[in-house]
Formats: sequence, C-alpha cells, structure tokens
Amino acid sequence: MTKSPEDEHPQKVFGWAARDSSGILSPFTFSRRGNGDDDVTVKVLFCGVCHTDLHAVRNEWGFTNYPVVPGHEIVGVVSNIGKNVKKFKVGDRVGAGVIVGSCRKCESCRQDLENYCPRMIFTYNALDHDGTKTYGGYSDMIIVDQHFVVRIPDNMPLDAGAPLLCAGITVYSPMKYYGMTEPGKHLGVAGLGGLGHVAVKIGKAFGLKVTVISASPKKESEAIDRLGADAFLVTTDPAKLKAAMGTMDYIIDTISAVHPLAPLLGLLKMSGKLVTVGLPEKPLELPIFPLVLGRKLVGGSDIGGMKETQEMLDFCAKHNIVADIELIRMDYINTAMERLSKSDVRYRFVIDVANSLSRY
Repeated sequence: MTKSPEDEHPQKVFGWAARDSSGILSPFTFSRRGNGDDDVTVKVLFCGVCHTDLHAVRNEWGFTNYPVVPGHEIVGVVSNIGKNVKKFKVGDRVGAGVIVGSCRKCESCRQDLENYCPRMIFTYNALDHDGTKTYGGYSDMIIVDQHFVVRIPDNMPLDAGAPLLCAGITVYSPMKYYGMTEPGKHLGVAGLGGLGHVAVKIGKAFGLKVTVISASPKKESEAIDRLGADAFLVTTDPAKLKAAMGTMDYIIDTISAVHPLAPLLGLLKMSGKLVTVGLPEKPLELPIFPLVLGRKLVGGSDIGGMKETQEMLDFCAKHNIVADIELIRMDYINTAMERLSKSDVRYRFVIDVANSLSRY
C-alpha cells in the first residue's frame, strides 16, 4: 500500500500544490525525509515564480505528476545540518535552484555540469534517489544534499536574489560557454521577461552593447531607462528590423512562446551565435539557408552546474545585479500565475513564503 504524501517521510511540511491540470494551487500538507548526514535543512523565506512553474502546474509539457508543489528559486536560512556538512552552518543564507540531485559519477558530473547528468533530479515533479517524489519551494522548508546548496552573498537581498537561481544562471551559463562576454561586442536579448531582463543586466556587466528585441513597443523606456539597455528593437516594425540586419554578434533568445527564428538569424553578423534558452511547448522552425550562408550557429543551454551557479551569484553580487521583482503573498499565487500567462509582471513574482504561508 502506498503511503500518502503526508505519511511518506518523518518531517511534516506545509505548502501549496496543484492537484490537476487546471493548475489551481491550494494548501497542501506533505512530508520530507529527515536531515541526513550530507543534508542541509533550509527554512524557506522566499521563492521565485518561474515560467516553468506555470508549465508544470498546467501540465503543458505533458509530464506533470500531481500533486505538484512548484518552486525552484528558493532562498532561506539553514536550520539544520548533517554531520558531514562543512560548507554551511545553522543561520547561513543559502539557496536551492532547479536541481537537488545527480549521479555525481558521469562525465557531466565530473565536469561540474550536474545539470546535464542523465540522472539529474529536479527540485520538484521528479523522483528522488529513494523513489519518492520531490516537492519544491512553495513550502515552509526543504531538505537538500549540501552539494546542491549555494551560498547567497551577504550584500545580496534574499527576495530579489531568489530568481537568479534559475533566471540568472540560465542566461549566465550560455554567455560564458559560447563566449558572449567580450567587451564591446553587440548582444541582442530576445524577449524582455524574467530571463531577458536579467540577461540585459549581466550583458552590461560583461561590457557588451545590449539591444532588447521585443514585439512590445511599450517596453522600450523601461528596457533603456530602467534596465540600462543601449537600444530597443521592435520586431513588428519592418523598417527598423531591416536596418538592424547583420549588426549583432550574439543573440540570447529567452522567448518561451512559439516564434519565428528567421528574423533573429537575420540580425546576426557573419559567424554570429543565436542561443535559445526559452522552452516553447511546440517545435520551432529552423531555416537553414541563413545558417549556411552566414556561418551562423544556433545553440541551446539549460541552467548551469553548481560550481557555475555559485560563480554567477558572486558575479551578480559584485555588480549589484538582482531581479526586478513583485513580492507577493502565498495566497495571491493563482492570480500571479494568471498574470504570468499574460506576461503581466515586471519581471518576476517572488513569494514571501515565511510571512504569508500560514497553515489553515
């Protein structure tokens, strides 16, 4: 007989979960394992709301295992540690991101790229090493192996720092890997949402010229005045699009809806790189002529490993980079999800978990 989520483990936990593809979240009592020798127990203070959470609660990718407690941009303080834990102590400011486990032995893991491990364990909607389900950060506490816990720098605000654990590393990792960091080069950021607005800030910190590429003309002033982009290109203006053709060295494509790639490829110079990090639910069409005729590259990237995630947090702290957030209470989450589906957020919702997650 299978045990209920509440009786599976010794540690009782409270959070909010979606139970079906309506995606509606509501209070949920469940359990987590006890704190093992290599584990860190984190009292959750804040948790970012990622577009992935929306896809997951509505089963838009087709592999949600209900009930699901979302949340993989988790920050808080350490409340307990196992006897083998040396990196962290009780009271430390820490974070947990998209993954909480991997095999630690494969080629990817040996290169500090746990995010590409075939046996990677996601923070929620996955199976842990013991075969039980993982539940995310829309909850009052989480227990994570120390290897998958990162330190939040002292000068970084916890609430606005939370989205960096997914949005930050998702744009930082490909910029480093694909060499999109050379000062003076021209970076296009396609889509100005949770990922895009952080990409603008990180691009500027690397010394790049940054142009935001968006279908929404109303975002121009905030892209330039608020986020520090150098230019703004509206994709719905054919004349401006034509004038910008062949001017960009790299484009990071953060758009999570289905969209044409041809205009983006046209904006690249010869040998330019288009790196996609958004995850549309349907395949995109890739025109080959512009790739062949311009020696262009289309690549992808998925979050980052633990070593690089810590490096990204330290880089952002040094350059005073955090996400632009709207802090919400837990009971606002269904409205927030509805708004997120319409891109009505500047630019990331963060749940004030500790101050608004009450058991009732």
